[in-house]
Amino acid sequence: PALLVAAAFWWLLATALVLAYPASAAFWKPRGVALLIGLLILLPAWQGLVLLKQWPQGNQLILLVMLLVWLADIGAYFTGRAFGRRKLAPSISPGKSWEGAYGAIVGVGVYGLACLSYVGYPLGEPGRLLLALVGLVAFTAVSIIGDLFESLVKRQAGVKDSGTLLPGHGGILDRIDSLTSTLPLADLVVLWIAK
Repeated sequence: PALLVAAAFWWLLATALVLAYPASAAFWKPRGVALLIGLLILLPAWQGLVLLKQWPQGNQLILLVMLLVWLADIGAYFTGRAFGRRKLAPSISPGKSWEGAYGAIVGVGVYGLACLSYVGYPLGEPGRLLLALVGLVAFTAVSIIGDLFESLVKRQAGVKDSGTLLPGHGGILDRIDSLTSTLPLADLVVLWIAK
Protein backbone atom coordinates (compact mmCIF):
# COMPACT_ATOMS: atom_id res chain seq x y z
CA PRO A 1 0.00 0.00 0.00
CA ALA A 2 1.59 3.19 -1.24
CA LEU A 3 -0.09 5.36 1.39
CA LEU A 4 1.44 3.36 4.24
CA VAL A 5 4.89 3.56 2.65
CA ALA A 6 4.41 7.32 2.21
CA ALA A 7 3.49 7.49 5.90
CA ALA A 8 6.70 5.68 6.85
CA PHE A 9 8.74 8.25 4.93
CA TRP A 10 6.68 11.08 6.39
CA TRP A 11 7.38 9.94 9.97
CA LEU A 12 11.10 9.78 9.19
CA LEU A 13 10.86 13.40 8.01
CA ALA A 14 8.74 14.27 11.06
CA THR A 15 11.50 12.86 13.28
CA ALA A 16 13.99 15.20 11.61
CA LEU A 17 11.57 18.14 12.05
CA VAL A 18 11.18 17.34 15.75
CA LEU A 19 14.94 17.05 16.26
CA ALA A 20 15.60 20.31 14.41
CA TYR A 21 12.88 22.37 16.08
CA PRO A 22 12.63 25.39 16.33
CA ALA A 23 14.80 25.86 13.24
CA SER A 24 12.46 23.51 11.32
CA ALA A 25 9.42 25.68 12.03
CA ALA A 26 9.78 27.47 8.71
CA PHE A 27 9.18 24.16 6.91
CA TRP A 28 5.40 24.24 7.25
CA LYS A 29 4.78 27.98 6.98
CA PRO A 30 3.18 27.62 3.51
CA ARG A 31 -0.49 26.66 3.88
CA GLY A 32 -0.20 23.95 1.24
CA VAL A 33 2.59 22.23 3.18
CA ALA A 34 0.50 22.28 6.36
CA LEU A 35 -2.42 20.72 4.46
CA LEU A 36 -0.16 18.02 3.02
CA ILE A 37 1.22 17.26 6.50
CA GLY A 38 -2.32 16.89 7.82
CA LEU A 39 -3.15 14.44 5.04
CA LEU A 40 0.07 12.46 5.61
CA ILE A 41 -0.79 12.13 9.28
CA LEU A 42 -4.50 11.35 9.20
CA LEU A 43 -5.08 9.40 5.96
CA PRO A 44 -2.45 6.66 6.54
CA ALA A 45 -3.60 6.29 10.15
CA TRP A 46 -7.17 5.81 8.92
CA GLN A 47 -6.06 3.36 6.23
CA GLY A 48 -3.95 1.47 8.77
CA LEU A 49 -6.97 1.15 11.06
CA VAL A 50 -9.24 -0.04 8.23
CA LEU A 51 -6.67 -2.56 6.95
CA LEU A 52 -6.00 -3.96 10.43
CA LYS A 53 -9.75 -4.37 10.93
CA GLN A 54 -9.93 -6.58 7.81
CA TRP A 55 -7.62 -9.27 9.24
CA PRO A 56 -9.29 -12.30 10.90
CA GLN A 57 -8.12 -11.08 14.33
CA GLY A 58 -8.55 -7.43 13.38
CA ASN A 59 -10.19 -6.29 16.61
CA GLN A 60 -7.44 -7.93 18.68
CA LEU A 61 -4.73 -6.38 16.50
CA ILE A 62 -6.22 -2.90 16.88
CA LEU A 63 -6.56 -3.37 20.63
CA LEU A 64 -2.96 -4.62 20.80
CA VAL A 65 -1.69 -1.49 19.02
CA MET A 66 -3.76 0.73 21.29
CA LEU A 67 -2.51 -1.06 24.41
CA LEU A 68 1.10 -0.74 23.28
CA VAL A 69 0.63 3.02 22.74
CA TRP A 70 -1.12 3.44 26.07
CA LEU A 71 1.60 1.47 27.84
CA ALA A 72 4.23 3.68 26.24
CA ASP A 73 2.38 6.77 27.52
CA ILE A 74 1.88 5.30 31.00
CA GLY A 75 5.46 4.04 31.27
CA ALA A 76 6.81 7.41 30.11
CA TYR A 77 4.58 9.37 32.47
CA PHE A 78 5.32 7.47 35.67
CA THR A 79 9.01 6.89 34.96
CA GLY A 80 9.43 10.51 33.94
CA ARG A 81 7.67 11.73 37.09
CA ALA A 82 9.82 9.52 39.32
CA PHE A 83 13.22 9.77 37.63
CA GLY A 84 13.00 12.42 34.91
CA ARG A 85 16.04 14.68 34.89
CA ARG A 86 17.21 15.07 31.29
CA LYS A 87 14.72 16.81 29.01
CA LEU A 88 13.81 14.94 25.83
CA ALA A 89 12.61 17.90 23.75
CA PRO A 90 12.48 21.00 25.97
CA SER A 91 11.57 23.40 23.15
CA ILE A 92 8.56 21.24 22.22
CA SER A 93 7.32 19.53 25.36
CA PRO A 94 9.24 20.50 28.52
CA GLY A 95 7.60 17.80 30.63
CA LYS A 96 9.00 14.88 28.65
CA SER A 97 12.32 13.32 29.66
CA TRP A 98 14.77 10.72 28.39
CA GLU A 99 14.08 8.69 31.53
CA GLY A 100 10.38 8.70 30.62
CA ALA A 101 11.27 7.45 27.13
CA TYR A 102 13.27 4.60 28.67
CA GLY A 103 10.28 3.77 30.89
CA ALA A 104 8.09 3.66 27.77
CA ILE A 105 10.54 1.26 26.09
CA VAL A 106 10.57 -1.05 29.12
CA GLY A 107 6.77 -1.05 29.41
CA VAL A 108 6.22 -1.76 25.73
CA GLY A 109 9.06 -4.29 25.69
CA VAL A 110 7.74 -6.37 28.60
CA TYR A 111 4.16 -6.35 27.33
CA GLY A 112 5.17 -6.91 23.70
CA LEU A 113 7.40 -9.88 24.54
CA ALA A 114 4.65 -11.37 26.70
CA CYS A 115 2.18 -11.06 23.80
CA LEU A 116 4.65 -12.56 21.32
CA SER A 117 5.34 -15.45 23.68
CA TYR A 118 1.60 -16.02 24.12
CA VAL A 119 1.02 -16.32 20.35
CA GLY A 120 3.95 -18.74 19.97
CA TYR A 121 6.59 -16.43 18.49
CA PRO A 122 9.95 -18.27 18.86
CA LEU A 123 11.64 -15.92 21.37
CA GLY A 124 14.09 -18.71 22.24
CA GLU A 125 15.88 -18.14 18.95
CA PRO A 126 18.43 -15.31 19.46
CA GLY A 127 17.83 -13.79 16.02
CA ARG A 128 14.06 -13.75 16.49
CA LEU A 129 14.38 -12.27 20.00
CA LEU A 130 16.66 -9.51 18.71
CA LEU A 131 14.25 -8.76 15.86
CA ALA A 132 11.35 -8.56 18.33
CA LEU A 133 13.28 -6.24 20.65
CA VAL A 134 14.34 -3.94 17.80
CA GLY A 135 10.76 -3.86 16.53
CA LEU A 136 9.34 -2.99 19.96
CA VAL A 137 11.91 -0.24 20.51
CA ALA A 138 11.13 1.16 17.04
CA PHE A 139 7.40 1.01 17.79
CA THR A 140 7.95 2.94 21.03
CA ALA A 141 10.13 5.52 19.28
CA VAL A 142 7.49 6.07 16.58
CA SER A 143 4.85 6.44 19.29
CA ILE A 144 6.93 9.10 21.04
CA ILE A 145 7.57 10.94 17.76
CA GLY A 146 3.81 11.02 17.06
CA ASP A 147 3.24 12.54 20.50
CA LEU A 148 6.07 15.08 20.12
CA PHE A 149 5.02 16.11 16.63
CA GLU A 150 1.48 16.88 17.76
CA SER A 151 2.93 18.96 20.62
CA LEU A 152 5.16 20.72 18.09
CA VAL A 153 2.15 21.57 15.89
CA LYS A 154 0.26 22.98 18.87
CA ARG A 155 3.28 25.01 19.96
CA GLN A 156 3.73 26.34 16.43
CA ALA A 157 0.03 27.29 16.28
CA GLY A 158 0.28 28.96 19.69
CA VAL A 159 -2.48 26.87 21.29
CA LYS A 160 -2.46 24.81 24.47
CA ASP A 161 -5.12 22.29 23.42
CA SER A 162 -6.03 20.91 20.00
CA GLY A 163 -9.74 21.25 20.79
CA THR A 164 -12.36 21.46 23.52
CA LEU A 165 -14.29 18.24 22.87
CA LEU A 166 -12.38 16.50 25.69
CA PRO A 167 -11.81 19.18 28.35
CA GLY A 168 -8.65 18.64 30.39
CA HIS A 169 -7.21 16.16 27.89
CA GLY A 170 -5.50 18.55 25.49
CA GLY A 171 -8.06 17.87 22.77
CA ILE A 172 -8.82 14.91 20.52
CA LEU A 173 -5.40 14.99 18.86
CA ASP A 174 -3.75 14.39 22.25
CA ARG A 175 -5.70 11.14 22.52
CA ILE A 176 -4.72 9.89 19.06
CA ASP A 177 -1.34 11.54 18.41
CA SER A 178 0.71 8.40 18.97
CA LEU A 179 -1.83 6.24 17.15
CA THR A 180 -1.49 8.35 14.00
CA SER A 181 2.17 7.37 13.82
CA THR A 182 1.90 3.76 15.03
CA LEU A 183 -1.14 2.47 13.10
CA PRO A 184 0.55 2.65 9.66
CA LEU A 185 3.69 1.03 11.10
CA ALA A 186 1.66 -1.74 12.73
CA ASP A 187 -0.11 -2.47 9.46
CA LEU A 188 3.17 -2.60 7.52
CA VAL A 189 4.52 -5.07 10.11
CA VAL A 190 1.40 -7.26 9.84
CA LEU A 191 1.62 -7.21 6.04
CA TRP A 192 5.34 -8.14 6.20
CA ILE A 193 4.73 -11.00 8.66
CA ALA A 194 1.82 -12.32 6.56
CA LYS A 195 3.99 -12.65 3.41
